[in-house]
Amino acid sequence: MATFTSHSPAETEALGEAWGREALRGLVIALSGDLGAGKTALVRGLARGLGYNGRVHSPTFTLVNTYEGGRLTLFHLDLYRLETPEHIHSAGVEEYLRPEGVAVIEWAERLVERGTKSLLRKVNFEIVDEQTRRISYEDSRA
Repeated sequence: MATFTSHSPAETEALGEAWGREALRGLVIALSGDLGAGKTALVRGLARGLGYNGRVHSPTFTLVNTYEGGRLTLFHLDLYRLETPEHIHSAGVEEYLRPEGVAVIEWAERLVERGTKSLLRKVNFEIVDEQTRRISYEDSRA
């Protein structure tokens, strides 16, 4: 497992941007961490790295935001408001586990893992202090 220490939202976005430049079709990034830990900052950078230039915000109330116009489509999901596996299943989240672009899932710990042939990057955010975040991640095939 790799660990990155971010000292600002800009550093977290820079990590996401680097991942976006390298991302391949089918990548699923599962984000876990407390509110305010930097998950959406990472997604903003990821979108920029994919070549998307528009506004990126958390889809807490819409469940999924789709960002097109970059070299790959980015699907940004937020499971915060879905409390049970039944809610997640009925929302159709599973279709994003095999994306035609890149999928990022905030609050991924709420998702009961299903089999996927996609590359899965599990990312955990830990708040160290007001500005510092410890971001641990590993890639696997689920």
